[in-house]
This record gives sequence, structure tokens and C-alpha cells, in this order.
Amino acid sequence: MAIDTTGPTTGPTTTPDPPLDTPRLTPRLSTRDKLVLFVLCAAQFMVALDFSVLNVALPVLGADLGMSTSALQWAVTAFALPSGGFLLLFGRIGDLYGRRKLFLTGLALFAAASVLATFAWDPASFLAGRALQGLGAAVIVPTGMSLLTTTFAEGPARDRALGISGTLMSLGFTIGMVAGGVLTDTFGWRSTMGLLAVFALIVLPLAPGLLPESRTPDRPQLDVPGAITVTGGLLSLIYALTTAADHGFARTDVIATLIAGLALLTAFVIVESRTRSPLVSLPMLRRRTVAWGNLGGLVTFSMMSTVIFVLTLYFQETLRLAAWQTGLVFGVQGVMSVIAGALTPRFISRFGARRTLVASLTGQGAFIAALLFLDAQTWSVWLATAAVSLASMFHLGAIISYGLTVTSGVPDEEQGLATGLVTSTQQIGLTVGIPLLGVLATTADDLLSGTRTVMALNAAIVLTAAALIALGLRTRRPADAEKTN
Repeated sequence: MAIDTTGPTTGPTTTPDPPLDTPRLTPRLSTRDKLVLFVLCAAQFMVALDFSVLNVALPVLGADLGMSTSALQWAVTAFALPSGGFLLLFGRIGDLYGRRKLFLTGLALFAAASVLATFAWDPASFLAGRALQGLGAAVIVPTGMSLLTTTFAEGPARDRALGISGTLMSLGFTIGMVAGGVLTDTFGWRSTMGLLAVFALIVLPLAPGLLPESRTPDRPQLDVPGAITVTGGLLSLIYALTTAADHGFARTDVIATLIAGLALLTAFVIVESRTRSPLVSLPMLRRRTVAWGNLGGLVTFSMMSTVIFVLTLYFQETLRLAAWQTGLVFGVQGVMSVIAGALTPRFISRFGARRTLVASLTGQGAFIAALLFLDAQTWSVWLATAAVSLASMFHLGAIISYGLTVTSGVPDEEQGLATGLVTSTQQIGLTVGIPLLGVLATTADDLLSGTRTVMALNAAIVLTAAALIALGLRTRRPADAEKTN
């Protein structure tokens, strides 16, 4: 299907979007398809694990390597900066020069970086390992996702593949939270990095014989000015938001990099509107499915990450739960995510990606709203467990359906770009939620009242987004489209 290359100057686009709501039969995957899916999903699971496995180990790590409390922020930031800042660039490079080749390079880099972080002898060597892990993740995620969407044809096969991938990604983040504490207590903090090295070294030898090479038929020049401005803008923005999560927005470096990031992203839009071979096609961004789908992704990731962050504080500081008890709650959440991953493709096949996205956001918002009834009594742990687990089921549905919404109808030669947008939205969502809303809980006079405030705003944002996306992606009749010409 041809991509929409025209955009309106006023009003919505008139080019029909892909039929997201056509019922489809559930496919049967061949043995080779299953092996390809295993390799790609294992790589995505590994990266998701890296986002959370180190969090519990930070105090022990700091004492072992001689890192101050303030310096520990860089254990997270050193990974987040390259993993988010270079996603779009590497997604496009994979489109132009070969996704399989780049994916294998990313896996090798991630494996080597994980080994370096495992055997780090001082803070500098550890942070170098984390930064190289982030760079490897920035290669693996968009190329892996585009290999998935080009290997599995649009329709039921892709629905099922993305459903499995989304489930494992969500499960990887949750397992990382639980496994990080167990590994650190049993084997020390280095085992958390060693686990990632083992994953990478298992996947790497399997990938070359299974994954097909894919790239664009022609090789237009890489948009260097666009690459510089978007990468610099994302790096600045992620640094500002990650630092603000720990130190607030009043710091000079936070304000300066936030302004620089917004300025560079504005320059990027101007550059892309004038170049012949843009890094990001502005007509693609004007597609309703891309714009509204990515809004859904941004909201579901940012709001759910905030819920998990605030509930972790609430469980341990208000309810006085032990770390293992907190981990058990999120373990239940992980099980519910697996169930959602199995069910969501069936809903998409029956009702379509658009309706599933809207329904998933609505369900996520509704169960987050249930957390307004939390109090300081121990019975609240049952309410919190049920609400966050059910909200996570709908969250997983939103993850799968927003990815399908954005990538449906995009030609194979631009799948790396489309999946780069999907994964950039994911990374930015994981980054912005906690500093923007989580700070309301951590700075409140009473953590319980702060938690309720965060949940109220969180639910309102998710439900508002669901309503806007329902309107933005509503099916238009041909007569209505003709009136807009």
C-alpha cells in the first residue's frame, strides 16, 4: 500500500488510512517463523530487562565502585541518553543499508558492553559499559522491530507477532524489577549485567542464519542535517527530563538542555521540510494513524511508568511492605500482562487496531482511577494489586495496538522509520512521565495524598487521550472526505 505523501494545509488528511478495523483470521506460524520471532523477541526482551534490572542494585553498586549517591543517577542516564537519542537515526540507517546487518552489529555491541559493565573496575568503566549498552539498544530496537514488521506480512501474522513482542517487552521490564533484587542479594550487582551478557550471547549466534536481509531498493543520501538536529534534540530532551526526575527542573543544566532540545527539534522540522531525502517524512507524520497512534503510545508508556514508580514508593513507605513483597505485587502484574498479550491479537483481529487502542486506553485510565481509593491501611495492597494488574492488561493492549496503528500501511522500505518513531515514542514516554507527575508524590507533605493526586491526574490524562484518539481516528465516509478536498 502506498504511503500518504500529501498532507493538508487545513483540516485532516483526505488520503484514506489503512483499514485498521477489518476482522482477520488468526494465522498459524511455520517453524521458521517461530524461530525468527524467538530471536527478535528475545532481543527486545533483553533490552526491556535492561531498563529495570539495575534499579534495585544501585545502592550496592555505588558502595562497591565508590560512586556517590548523586553520581548513581548516571547509571540510568548513561543508558537512557544513547538508547533514546539515536533510535530514529539507526532506524533510518537500517532502512538504507540493511536492517539485518545493523541488528547483528547492535547485538554484538550490546554483548560486549554488558561484559564490560559486568567486570567494571571503576565508575568510568561501568558508565562506559552502560553508554555502549544504550547505543546497542538504539540499534537493536528499531532494526529488530522493522525486521519483525517486514518479515510478517501486514494482517493477522503481524498482529500475532507484535502481540508476542509487546508481551515479552512488558514482561521483561517487570521481571527486571523482581530479578534485580534477587540477583543482587544472591550473587551481587554484577550478576544483573552478567544476565544481559548471557542473553545477548545466546541470541547473537542464532540470528545470522534465521533473519533475512532487508533494505530500500535504492539508496538515497542520508539526511545529515536532519540526523544531527533530531539526535541532538532527543539527547538534550532526555538528559533534561532524566536529570529533572532526581533533581527537579530548577537546575541550570536542566533548563539549558530543555531549551536546547526544543530548539534543535524545531530546527529539525524546518530542515525536514526543505530536504529532498528527509530522515523523517513530514507527510508520514501527518498521517492520522501515525500521529494519533504515537500519541496513544506516548500516553500509555508515560502514565503507566509513573504509576509503577509512585506505587513502589507507596508500598514501601506508606504500607511498609518489604522489597520482596513489593516485587511480588509487580510479579502478579507481569502475569496479567502475559494474559493480555495472548488475548490482545484476538481482539485486534475481531475489532481492529483503532478500537482496541481506544478501549485499552479507556480501561487503563479507569483502573488507574480506582487507585484514588488507596489509604494507609494494609488492605489497600489488595486494591492496589488488583487495580495495577488490570490496568497493566489494558496497558499491554495499548502497546500492541498503537504499534500496529502506526506501522500499518507503511511500505517496507520505510518500516525502519515507522518503527523508529514507535520506539522513540516508547523511550520518551518512559522518560517524561516520572519527572512530570512523579515529582508531585515525592514533594508532597504526605506521600499518600501525593499518590492520590498523581493517580487523579494520571487517569484524567489517559481518559482524555482515549477520547481524542477516538475522534482523531474515527472512520470517515467517502462523502465526508470529498467535502474536505
